[in-house]
Amino acid sequence: MTDGPRSIWLRKERSGRGPTPEHGRTQIAAAAMELADAGGLDAVSTRKVAAAIGAGATSLYRYVRSRDELLELMLDTACGEIGLGPASGEWRADLVHLAHQLRSLYRRHPWMLDLAQGQFPLTPNSVDVLEYALSTMADLDVPVTSKMEAIAMVNGSVALVARMENATGRTTQAWQEAQVEYLMSVVSTGSHPHLAASLQSSPAAPRSDVTDLLDRVLLRVLAGVLEPG
Repeated sequence: MTDGPRSIWLRKERSGRGPTPEHGRTQIAAAAMELADAGGLDAVSTRKVAAAIGAGATSLYRYVRSRDELLELMLDTACGEIGLGPASGEWRADLVHLAHQLRSLYRRHPWMLDLAQGQFPLTPNSVDVLEYALSTMADLDVPVTSKMEAIAMVNGSVALVARMENATGRTTQAWQEAQVEYLMSVVSTGSHPHLAASLQSSPAAPRSDVTDLLDRVLLRVLAGVLEPG
């Protein structure tokens, strides 16, 4: 099966000839995502997905030509979970809001982080996310390359936070609180005077919840990329 467009998104889900397919891309993607949510990307294979939807392993190739196309279906379905509305006109707030949605997506579907490490394929829903992100910066007088870099930096920053949370099984806030507790114990002995001095010069009782962490990091990153020096 090599005829027709290479991209699955340029091929019709079914042709006008032959019997109506018993399964659809939506059902296939849902089954694959359920496997990935439970066991990661290694748990996803055409054989397992076919079994999950009650189809033969070879019959799945009527719908997808390879495992890579199966992963594209999963990615597209996951990106469709991101709620996109009209931009508010405040690009910083819009991009930070998008970042929080991405973080929630990575927490629900940790395997998305593994997909993000490679060549991120373009799908209908991921293109919609890209379009939305660019629309938030429509009024900024900066090169389009800077805007694309900003989008990449947002995704990278969110992925870093989500990966840490997924690995530790707890929120960034809980992790930070544990580190602060230990650090305060260390400096109380007087054996680390420079560290103690730096803590004393820091703002009192900084908030450490993950939302504020993302806000602080992203606003600094975005300012560096999108605002004139």
